[in-house]
Amino acid sequence: MYTAESISKILKGELLQQTGNAEIEQILLDSRKLLIPETSLFIPLVSERRNAHQYIDEMYQKGVSNFVGSEPMSTTQYPKANIILVKNSLQALHTLVAYHRHQFQIPVIGITGSNGKTIVKEWLFQLLEKDYNIVRSPKSYNSQIGVPLSVWQMKPENQMGIFEAGISQPGEMVNLEKIIRPTIGIFTNIGEAHNEGFLNIRQKVNEKLILFMKSDVLIYCKDYLALNECVNNFHNLVGKREIDNDLQLLTWSRKTDADLRIIGVDKNDNHTRIDALYKQEPLFIRIPFVDEGSIENAIHCWALMLYLGKSQEVIQERMNLLGNIAMRLEMKQGINNSTIINDSYNSDLGSLAIALEFLQQQRQHPQRTVILSDILQSGKSEGSLYEEVAGMLEKKGIQKMIGIGKNISREKQSFSKIKSAFYATTEEFLKEVNPADFQNESILVKGARVFKFERIGKLLEQKAHQTILEINLSAIAHNVKQYQALLKPGIKLMAMVKAFSYGSGSFEIASLLQFHGVDYLAVAYADEGVELRRAGITLPIMVMNPEPSTFDAILQWNLEPELYSMHILEQFEEVVRYANKTDYPVHIKLDTGMHRLGFEQAELDQLAIRLKEDGIFRVQSIFSHLAGSEDPSMDAFTRKQTQLFNQMSALLQQQLGYAVIRHIANSAAIHRHPDLQLDMVRLGIGMYGIDSADTFQDKLRNISTLKTTVAQLKRIPIGDTVGYGGKWKAKVPSVIATVRIGYADGYDRMLGNGKGKMMIRTKLAPVIGVVAMDMLMLDVTHIADVQEGDEVIVFGEGLPVQQLAKWADTIPYEILTGISQRVKRVYFQE
Repeated sequence: MYTAESISKILKGELLQQTGNAEIEQILLDSRKLLIPETSLFIPLVSERRNAHQYIDEMYQKGVSNFVGSEPMSTTQYPKANIILVKNSLQALHTLVAYHRHQFQIPVIGITGSNGKTIVKEWLFQLLEKDYNIVRSPKSYNSQIGVPLSVWQMKPENQMGIFEAGISQPGEMVNLEKIIRPTIGIFTNIGEAHNEGFLNIRQKVNEKLILFMKSDVLIYCKDYLALNECVNNFHNLVGKREIDNDLQLLTWSRKTDADLRIIGVDKNDNHTRIDALYKQEPLFIRIPFVDEGSIENAIHCWALMLYLGKSQEVIQERMNLLGNIAMRLEMKQGINNSTIINDSYNSDLGSLAIALEFLQQQRQHPQRTVILSDILQSGKSEGSLYEEVAGMLEKKGIQKMIGIGKNISREKQSFSKIKSAFYATTEEFLKEVNPADFQNESILVKGARVFKFERIGKLLEQKAHQTILEINLSAIAHNVKQYQALLKPGIKLMAMVKAFSYGSGSFEIASLLQFHGVDYLAVAYADEGVELRRAGITLPIMVMNPEPSTFDAILQWNLEPELYSMHILEQFEEVVRYANKTDYPVHIKLDTGMHRLGFEQAELDQLAIRLKEDGIFRVQSIFSHLAGSEDPSMDAFTRKQTQLFNQMSALLQQQLGYAVIRHIANSAAIHRHPDLQLDMVRLGIGMYGIDSADTFQDKLRNISTLKTTVAQLKRIPIGDTVGYGGKWKAKVPSVIATVRIGYADGYDRMLGNGKGKMMIRTKLAPVIGVVAMDMLMLDVTHIADVQEGDEVIVFGEGLPVQQLAKWADTIPYEILTGISQRVKRVYFQE
């Protein structure tokens, strides 16, 4: 049991105040993820962009009474708090969890590498859950923060731990090694991911190998030459650090001698048979996957099972049953105006907490519902387990819960405070449920694999045609952080969510941005802002093109209009006066040379008088629009615009007599013109993964993938034509794939007749003939084994939207914003 007093001793910190000795069970690093205040320890971390000490007061007000901080805290301000002062809060987190790890003498598997860490971890859990009570990293918690949160989950009832570790720069793994302290190591592979933080690939390998300094065995593939060379020199590579025990190496290879020598890989009917020699004996496994990544991941798991001494019969049986791993939470449009969040492949307390956080972000519906299966292998008694689950649901404001499984049904009394229903099996639920009972709600579908909750997802999801746009919310958050890292302290961030968030969705993106603490949102028209308010978005929202017909809605929904002319100012002023409001927030647009919208210099005196008159308005910001911030050839004009903006905004602010936010920098200007950050920047297309500078583009992640499927395959002879007007003629016997997308979905007709291409089975196929309204044709003659129903990538990873825009002689903005609303949006969080 941990208390404030015992933790203070572990950390060698200063116990500034002790008001109680209550047990501490949860570590809280993010104020937005508070679940159980009474047993939580808040450790505020400090980064370049954010100091979490500012949330101590909020946490105290919400019932948290245990704090470890690196800045002095007032004992009089928090009279009921236990307060521990340390030099560095991140180091304190690492020290505390390293101490916790050392209390356990169980096998711990540590996994690192460039790719496959999470899949290997989850497959090992599937393979070994019948033999051990396993604690493992939730999702891909493998960072300097994720690893300690994972290892802190270790409890006396656990018999094995499986944790993954990822690093992005030298010096990080030494911290993670002390926390994980693996007895068994797996090094999955080595590649180019996060290379920018290292001098070369060998330095990266050596840093990752530090994880296994105290391990008994290391499993790895000898076919990665740099990895094999570094492992063989491991004792020298760790420098002066001493290794207490000899590290056993368990190797596998498809090319050379190894402990597990792969001698055959046969792919057939969505299964792969892998033959090998182990200790000179022939062995084989079959797995229900055919891709190379899955084959490599499976062999790592096979080697681990052999090391643990599992019988060949057990290994073969379990390998053949390996299932897909849900690497993401998917959000789709559901029936009856509902939203479905699908996490139907696993169910444990750690992943449930993550899913509930995601559900809580969704405020577009008045009701939140959870469909939950039995939680297996928790190590807790059923009573205490489901009491804890019920408490989590109550804290997150869940109004309705449906429990499926014999165990959760036996504990229905734990959920007495929540409207609930229980079913013994998934089949019983599907037989008895009425889909009409689900309306206007956000529904989390979360279950262990054996319950096959994907059938529930199919029942509740709105049926749509097979062309979908996938939006990666984690990638958007990553991109926002890349730009935030460039901002000077105190600079605010306005996120542009106009035009349906550049085609990506409205409230889904806005909810994410609100959760990640942006300061302002901007929409093009008032109806976009109203939609966000209806969905529960509370951030300030600037309307860039206010229309007189929407002024009443602007006032009703507390939106903030951009005023760009005396005419629009006078019209809005009349409405505000009639509503008997004062100090209404507005934003003033200045024209500094782009000549689209905005007040000109000659109008400033008159503008200042009108703005101060009768206290009708309160100016929130003054801004202008750069015409070519991304173009080096326009840098002189950018400087001219900036100089004029500084003069005009200074004059206007002086006459107003109060401080006003000033902003002129857009996505490109954030990194090309850092001196233009002023008080706030506006982040638009960069947030969606597109930047004009190649050097910065490399730091961004693709956020959207437009995909469809093959509807039909045809084999045509030489001379036959394809499509309207017979514009394309086969020069050789050809295979033609008709795919389910057309210009009504937003695919430009300019891309027909060989100009555009799509990706099938990782290869490009040209668009042939004329693009029709709902369909188009691809020449797939050169691509082997194409099948009806195959996935077709229109743009995404491997085929960026920038390339599509070049083929169409346009810009990515037009491609993204032109995607039809009939194309189903699927949102996911990694």
